[in-house]
Amino acid sequence: MESMNPSPDLRVQIGSLTLANPIMTASGTFGYGAEFASLVNLDRLGAVAVKGISLKPRAGNPPPRVVETPCGMLNAIGLENVGVERFITEKMPFLRRCRCKVIVNILGDSIEEYGELACRLRGVEGIDALEVNISCPNVKKGGVAFGTIPEMAAAVTRAVKLSTDLPVLVKLSPNVTDIVTMAKAVAEGGADGISLINTLIGMAIDARSRRPKLANVIGGLSGPAVKPVALRMVWQVASAVSIPVIGIGGIGTAEDAIEFLLAGASAIQVGTANFYNPTAVEQIIDGLSRYLVEQDEETVQAIIGSLRLGG
Repeated sequence: MESMNPSPDLRVQIGSLTLANPIMTASGTFGYGAEFASLVNLDRLGAVAVKGISLKPRAGNPPPRVVETPCGMLNAIGLENVGVERFITEKMPFLRRCRCKVIVNILGDSIEEYGELACRLRGVEGIDALEVNISCPNVKKGGVAFGTIPEMAAAVTRAVKLSTDLPVLVKLSPNVTDIVTMAKAVAEGGADGISLINTLIGMAIDARSRRPKLANVIGGLSGPAVKPVALRMVWQVASAVSIPVIGIGGIGTAEDAIEFLLAGASAIQVGTANFYNPTAVEQIIDGLSRYLVEQDEETVQAIIGSLRLGG
């Protein structure tokens, strides 16, 4: 009598990038990887998306920069990072020793900066893909975020694609009227995959002092509170574009991850959960394998986009 496959095939494909499994960490929640190395077996992950990198180092916003909210957290870190030169010399040597794929999140204040960053990272050993954060303000256009205007989002995507031979993922902001329009724009711009969602804009107030809890006043909301919004947007985008979608938003358990895969995501990223349960990513990988065995599925590909609609 044949027994069920105890080790389902978890491999997924994002453009030319093959991941051992669809579980990644989300940029900005996992440092540069080394910070979690004593807590998580990084070699088990599909990929690590590192903290966003800019051309020059950034100090970020003044504190307080993080505040807990019901079912989530607000952050206004201000994209603090070491800059591309220090990232290459100080952070990449450790990342090169990891077996998981390395995705470098990049950010800029102009289209030219994004292109220059992609050029600077070209040929750096150990980088497997770029993830483009288009939630940044375009300083040349009065501070309007690249991710809110389709034409600008497509232009950034094209600039990065022209400057790299790596797969390019574009991370979309949910703070738009129509997420599908944005997704189609970056797909037409040449994106190899779409990551969504980035944080929702929110704020918190201290009633006693009558002051904002964040020094920046507003910040990005993440965690379980945003999951229904993220799940809806992933389902809409996966149904509308032909390139792979990476689901992000409130994923803390294997069941959360599976819901995003059923909705059409080819992979997922774990973010806020890393702060309160650093081993969440490994638990999700194990839970996904158990689910596939229970469902008598031999591959994770079999469940991607298999949401059942109607009666």
